[in-house]
Amino acid sequence: MRSLSRIPILLLLLAAPMVHPDTATSGIEPVPQIDLEQRRIEVRRLSLRLNEHNLQLDIRAGSRRWETVPPPGGDLTVWHKDAPVNLALADARDKRITAYRTGYSTGLLVELGEFGAPDTPLDLRLTLIITLEGPDEDLVCEILAREGTSTVSELRWPGPFAAPSFDLTVVPFMQGVLIPKDWPEKVWLYDTLSFGRGLYMPWWGHQQTTAAVLVHLETPDDAGCAFDHPPGGPTQIGPRWVHSLRSWSYPRRVRYSFIDSGDYVDLAKRYRRHALASGRFVSLREKIARNSNVGKLIGTPVIHTSILYHIQPESSYYNKERPDQNHQLVTFTNRASALETLANRGIRQAYVHLDGWGFRGYDNLHPDPLPPCPEAGGWNGFQLFASTCARLGFIFAIHDQYRDYYLDAPSYDPRHTLIEANGQRPIHSTWYGGRQSILCPRLALGHVRKNHQAILDHHVPLQGAYLDVFAVVPPEECYAPEHPMTRTECLNWRGACLDFVRSYGGIVSSEEPSDWAVPHLDLVHHGPYPLRPNPGSGPAMAIPVPLFNLVYHDALLIPWSLGRGAWGIPDTDLGFLHGLGNAGLPYLSLEPDDAELERVRTMCALHQRVGLLELTRHRFLDASRRRQEFTYADGTRVTIDLDHERFDVAPPLP
Repeated sequence: MRSLSRIPILLLLLAAPMVHPDTATSGIEPVPQIDLEQRRIEVRRLSLRLNEHNLQLDIRAGSRRWETVPPPGGDLTVWHKDAPVNLALADARDKRITAYRTGYSTGLLVELGEFGAPDTPLDLRLTLIITLEGPDEDLVCEILAREGTSTVSELRWPGPFAAPSFDLTVVPFMQGVLIPKDWPEKVWLYDTLSFGRGLYMPWWGHQQTTAAVLVHLETPDDAGCAFDHPPGGPTQIGPRWVHSLRSWSYPRRVRYSFIDSGDYVDLAKRYRRHALASGRFVSLREKIARNSNVGKLIGTPVIHTSILYHIQPESSYYNKERPDQNHQLVTFTNRASALETLANRGIRQAYVHLDGWGFRGYDNLHPDPLPPCPEAGGWNGFQLFASTCARLGFIFAIHDQYRDYYLDAPSYDPRHTLIEANGQRPIHSTWYGGRQSILCPRLALGHVRKNHQAILDHHVPLQGAYLDVFAVVPPEECYAPEHPMTRTECLNWRGACLDFVRSYGGIVSSEEPSDWAVPHLDLVHHGPYPLRPNPGSGPAMAIPVPLFNLVYHDALLIPWSLGRGAWGIPDTDLGFLHGLGNAGLPYLSLEPDDAELERVRTMCALHQRVGLLELTRHRFLDASRRRQEFTYADGTRVTIDLDHERFDVAPPLP
């Protein structure tokens, strides 16, 4: 072998590839170029121009143009002398624009100041950083604030894309929807902050013929969207940034990813890449490795049953016409007997979710539900029910609640409630237990530990817990001097409560599949589609699509109701077909007929095959969008026909 040292240095230099100076410091990727005078940034397939007058963006990605517009009602609200003041970023009289380079991104830095009256400007400066970044040539916008006596309450920048920029809007509104820009019906989100039903995941997108753009809120805890779609459209949706305990607190960041050829599936898959890279995605296989009981849920039906429903007279649910309906009791022994009957009908495994097991039943006296309902059998009955589940091979989990804080709970103290920004303590009487406030999430973990340890100490074989609403209510703030809490801290405390369930080997569940909670959860109650006027019942809101499952199917277990027009199921549709297409777990009633048992077995067989696999593709098979195909990572294809109530699984199930 020839020694490298013998080759003349000149020949080595001549053989070396020529490197353009602009790419020398960043590998083979071209560095974006800045035209400061024109407020323009350009790279290989992307160019961006900043309108310095209204601070909106004109973007050309390939052959497509995406143009933002100022949001309706202005883009900036500040607190000044404890009063909200509506402004516009364009109102800044001091505006400085300079080049900005980090070595991995290139763009413009915009400094804004002197808001308000010329003689008394507000003590506030904002910085906008607009860069092109990475091999995908993403647009990244970052917002910083230097606050003094004036602070930012809400900021809505960059604005929404102008209607000519897109044909269709994609929103992870619950499981997900598509909204054509001229959709004839009004569409509204149930809530607009991240991690509620309006945005299970902190992103949305648009399609323009064959191209698409993903708008991803990279700092989602104090963020959401400003959304509007009147009858006939068009849709307007743009970032909405809110304060954190009346302060900007940290830089806010949104990323725009432009896809030359793609649709809603490609947008979901682009976000899945982020979930994997950030650690937000934790697969079911990893969760099974942490807790082998999770593996027992694969191909397993979910049984949701109850002990006591007691409705206090103050509750909005109280039945004044039929007072006897406000107290409905079944003993632990009778419920255990019903499970025995199911087992005798061939049910060999199940996940049993038990409501109303506490002292005064479902949604009463929280965070102090113990001891178990005396009328139903107390501790002995509770232990018998749990032991019956264990003997039958069923997993036993309880419904539990640590947000609603009942005024007649033994531990209630007004100093422990959440305090809102206006200094008020929320009080209402919506749920069964009557008058209630909200327990500050900083104090929830201690109650979870207290109650679950007491159950375990009484030798009740508890195998899981459902902590109600934690994974569906957007994060909250608390202004109580003794326990102030930001939205980020709220999510951390909720996560700690969920993780405690796992610490004793329990399966962890909550209400709905909010993105932040995926690393903490094994199972949710449901994750279907938005309906009009609410998810309780009604027709579909816009066009349902499985966005959440395209990202997280192999990371979280989602059960589905089987009936027609069930919760979150459009009133024309069979839940069984949606559940089958999404390869979810089936709900099983305590007294199923043969047809229900057959559907449950079909869904369980499919879930056994693909429950741990990625949903790789979804498509509509005709213009009505009623025939759909779901494809999984092993090649399994599930076709559903919602109008004719037919399905096909290929290859066939055994």
